[in-house]
Amino acid sequence: MTRTVGSHAAGDLGRRAAARRAALGLSLEEVADRAGSTPGYIAYVEEKVPAPGPAFLVRLADALDTTVQDLAGFTADLPQGGAAAGRRPRMTELGETECWALLDDHGVGRIAMTGKDGPEVFPVNYQVVGRKVVFMTAAGSHLARTTATGAEVAFELDRLDEAFSQGWSVLAVGPVREVPDGPESAELLDAVHLTPWAGEGRETLVILSPDRVTGRRIVVPGAPGTTD
Repeated sequence: MTRTVGSHAAGDLGRRAAARRAALGLSLEEVADRAGSTPGYIAYVEEKVPAPGPAFLVRLADALDTTVQDLAGFTADLPQGGAAAGRRPRMTELGETECWALLDDHGVGRIAMTGKDGPEVFPVNYQVVGRKVVFMTAAGSHLARTTATGAEVAFELDRLDEAFSQGWSVLAVGPVREVPDGPESAELLDAVHLTPWAGEGRETLVILSPDRVTGRRIVVPGAPGTTD
């Protein structure tokens, strides 16, 4: 039986640990070495153990560069950015190459556009293909109708490091177009894994071709990734 802590299922911890390990690109052996454990036990925790002991959980969180609260799911519904500002923070501009590197291969970002009642912003599962942002939407949606006009939209992605009050954001702006059924759409669908989290009915393939890609980073001296 899966134990629960508050409203969070402790059995979800293994899935969160596996997802975090995949995001960091670590093998079972690497996490085991960091946590002072064995690859077999790490796999066991990811697949079967509802909740390991407190001492091991602390070591596992440290091995995965995260917190016990994040692994347990306590922060899943909390708004980000609640930590106090870091000491002597500074804002730096990101070059276009670094922006594309941060967008990486795929993830969940935000699309902003002008709707009939004013500005609209909503999340999309996206994938980068040849410096274009590809995602799917429902036929007949406002976004799908926008593609017919080639209107300009903005796509935004950000990441926060709550522990050190630093993070980055990337903004890609440009026209969008729908990809009709045919060789191009078939080739894209073969190359991507775009199953929307929102469920079925989103089968209209859309491409954003950015005219400009910009980004900013908040840096806190002494935090991970800084040199001063």
